[in-house]
Amino acid sequence: MLTSNDAYELSSELVASIADRLVEHEFQCWFYGDSVGFEGLIAASDYLGDPAYLEFSRGFFRAWAARIEPFLLDDNTAAGHAICEVADRTGDKLLTEAAIKLAHYLHARRKVNDVSITFPDTLRSLREPYGEVELSEEQQEQMKAPGAGIYLDCMHFDPPFYAHLAKLDPEGGWADVAIKEILGYKELLQDEETGLYCHYWLEDVQRSYIRGWGRGQGWALLGLLDVAKLAPKTCRDWDRVKTEALELARTMLRYQLEDGNWHCLVHEPRSGPESSTAAFMASAFYRGMACGILPREEFEEPAARAFKAMVGNLDAEGNLQGVSAAVYSALVEEHYWYVPLNFIVPWGQGPVLTAINDRNHYFSASEGADNDE
Repeated sequence: MLTSNDAYELSSELVASIADRLVEHEFQCWFYGDSVGFEGLIAASDYLGDPAYLEFSRGFFRAWAARIEPFLLDDNTAAGHAICEVADRTGDKLLTEAAIKLAHYLHARRKVNDVSITFPDTLRSLREPYGEVELSEEQQEQMKAPGAGIYLDCMHFDPPFYAHLAKLDPEGGWADVAIKEILGYKELLQDEETGLYCHYWLEDVQRSYIRGWGRGQGWALLGLLDVAKLAPKTCRDWDRVKTEALELARTMLRYQLEDGNWHCLVHEPRSGPESSTAAFMASAFYRGMACGILPREEFEEPAARAFKAMVGNLDAEGNLQGVSAAVYSALVEEHYWYVPLNFIVPWGQGPVLTAINDRNHYFSASEGADNDE
């Protein structure tokens, strides 16, 4: 069992290479995956003791802040938590002001069950399935005008951003906003049979679609953990956030493979391999244990296996192999079986870096606790 911080240690050169792949990425300001990408860069600076990656992020964020208005549809994918982290560390007033403006814009969007609508028109995401899978006549008709929808990815975007912003704007009520929104996803997206979250929910038909997308469970679990970590425990329903995080993490344990990875759709072997989930879960498990939400006796061994799987998926240049392209979404789960793999993207490189840093932080905290005893 890999329970020692010395086991499977990565060289500083390799960690820097992982981060360098992110610096080379053409960030679009904004797109899905930017959040964990920039969080990964900040984690790299922390782990390596090198401020360059944090300063790269700060420069990017300041450039965005200079053009913040008019807001754009994809600003809902902004790396809000990372922006707050940089503003918090550096005292950058421009970033703080931009973060507050962004939060007010995002919070003003129309909501269902306290959750902001992701797409007023989900044709921005829904596509014809990969793999030449045929849609039924009814599905083809639905594709013409699918209406508004709410997507799982956003559990990692808005609520942790609001929870962190509460520190920078303490009179804004943002922690309560974060908790209400993160809990609102459960009713819309959680599959009762498996306990897994579905990828998206469509308003016109009042139902969710595609349960068990592995990376999606990573977005959800990290979002829950970050809100629980950042929001004051005195907030109403804080305990519910902690409970939901623990339940989802335990659900993911049931689907972890012997080698530490997960299937693309974690409950469906036919969906094939996809490597970003192991990185997300290694990060989430170590982070959850470090902040006392996930019990060490349950999660230390699965975290070690996920971390080992993640490292095994890295090549010599620090690229996480086996990561799927942007999935978008489709009306049938077979779409997810055929998404192309081996893309070097923020949602692959980023969680590798946060996992490395979260693991290091967990063992450092554990060693400190042992020494105190």
